[in-house]
Amino acid sequence: MTTIKVTDYDIIYLSYDEPNCETNWRDLQSKWPKAQRVHGVKGSDAAHKACANLAQTDRFVTVDGDNIIRENFLDTEWTFKDDWNITNSVLSFPAQNVVNGLIYGNGGIKIWPKHVVLNMKTHEAATDSHSDAGVDFCWVLDYILMPGVWSDVHMNATAAQAWRAGFREGVKLSLIDGKQFNDSIVVWKNKIAKSNFDRLCMWLQTGMDVDNGFYSILGARMGLHKTMLTDWDASLVQDFDNLDYIWQNEVEGRETELESIIINLGNDLVSKLRMPIDSNPLNRYQSQWIKTVFANPSRTEPKRLRG
Repeated sequence: MTTIKVTDYDIIYLSYDEPNCETNWRDLQSKWPKAQRVHGVKGSDAAHKACANLAQTDRFVTVDGDNIIRENFLDTEWTFKDDWNITNSVLSFPAQNVVNGLIYGNGGIKIWPKHVVLNMKTHEAATDSHSDAGVDFCWVLDYILMPGVWSDVHMNATAAQAWRAGFREGVKLSLIDGKQFNDSIVVWKNKIAKSNFDRLCMWLQTGMDVDNGFYSILGARMGLHKTMLTDWDASLVQDFDNLDYIWQNEVEGRETELESIIINLGNDLVSKLRMPIDSNPLNRYQSQWIKTVFANPSRTEPKRLRG
């Protein structure tokens, strides 16, 4: 059997440009003073390799810059039976998103095998033959989805942060096995995982009850629209410079137009993709209500993402 105890491994805070990263870093330090930090490394592959090079243990824990861990996470350990070979496995822990209430691996804590990270080629380092690796780790690495809720993702400190988070999930949740889908909408809906489709719908309409929730919804609608209804290359979702360009040229400074833009995007998503949403985002009270009744998929034991 293999036992994974969180505090046996180096815990590394991984931040880039998150506007709330310093506040969140101080919070982590108060809970785990031995935490280390990697900051400002461009490119997800390079940033995670920087963490691996910093780590002195054979596995390491990452806490993202917009993430606040729940203190009980540090007390946890998991035992895997011998028929679970986890030598090359990334352990992915669910986090709760403060904007839309979703609970899944997005933005959550990860425990990485150091040797896997040092040898992977993902995101900006992905090759043409593995384009799915350019979008997210989960499509090419052995992910084990862990039970529980261990942290909270605060990706709405500013309008730009909320928009980028929404945009990225609007893109990634619409992909099939990490790839952009170019077949009919009917086939796309038959292929997309129900859990991802449900999460996508939540991103597209929920969050008007919290600060900058409007921009999270706008970003998700723009990301899905560009991926499914234009010739935009979805692999660019990992390029933060490209996302900054979209923000600066299509959103920033257009505040008086944004209400019309978000509704027009909704109209397109309903009429062309047959998304089961309203063109208008859920209002403050509707958002509060749906977050109380939406059933996040529960998981009582670890599960491999594939197989």
